[in-house]
Amino acid sequence: MAFLVHNNFVLWPSAPESSAKPVSAPASTVESPPANNTQSKKKDKAEKKEKQEKKTPAPQEEAQVDVSRLDLRVGQIVTAKKHPDADALYVEEVDVGEAALRTVVSGLVKHVPLEQMQNRMAVFLCNLKPAKMRGVVSQAMVMCASTPEKVEILDPPSGAQPGERVTFQGYSGEPDKELNPKKKVWEQVQPDLRTDDQGVANYKGAAFEVAGKGICKAQTLSNTGIK
Repeated sequence: MAFLVHNNFVLWPSAPESSAKPVSAPASTVESPPANNTQSKKKDKAEKKEKQEKKTPAPQEEAQVDVSRLDLRVGQIVTAKKHPDADALYVEEVDVGEAALRTVVSGLVKHVPLEQMQNRMAVFLCNLKPAKMRGVVSQAMVMCASTPEKVEILDPPSGAQPGERVTFQGYSGEPDKELNPKKKVWEQVQPDLRTDDQGVANYKGAAFEVAGKGICKAQTLSNTGIK
């Protein structure tokens, strides 16, 4: 090794630079633990269910079954004639306060003479589902007090007009647009429709009433069913 002398000082030679490149540490082969996919899926599912519940409207509560579900109106029988294909039936054209007359088929031939059906005021159930009777579609039902031997059409109060609604004190609900046959509303209400000992038509003691006009009655039948 050579030494240099400069101004009486001995200079040591500097160490030669290493030509070797530094070796970097090997990358870690330890993998990070996977995310908890199960918890993530459960959270997504819960959020989706919550959104769906917010979008889905709550089911409407079924209206109580009582006489207010029936669309009972005053009507006028404009014309009546025998059914062309059924001896026991009348076919009537009825004004119930609408733009057009309704056709009504009634099994009253044996109980009410044809001449007494003409131009007659009566009470009609107007929201039954239309039904075909021996080829003629009936769009309402005339309400009658009846026994096995006798049938009488209910009379509205004097001065009542076609289309006026028959109401019942204590039953203020609105009638169904059309009674669903599967719900059997009419079948549940009908047994409580009766005349009292004065012949007044009522539902559980509440009279058939036309506001400002009066009550509906049978001519002679008392304490009988109405249908």
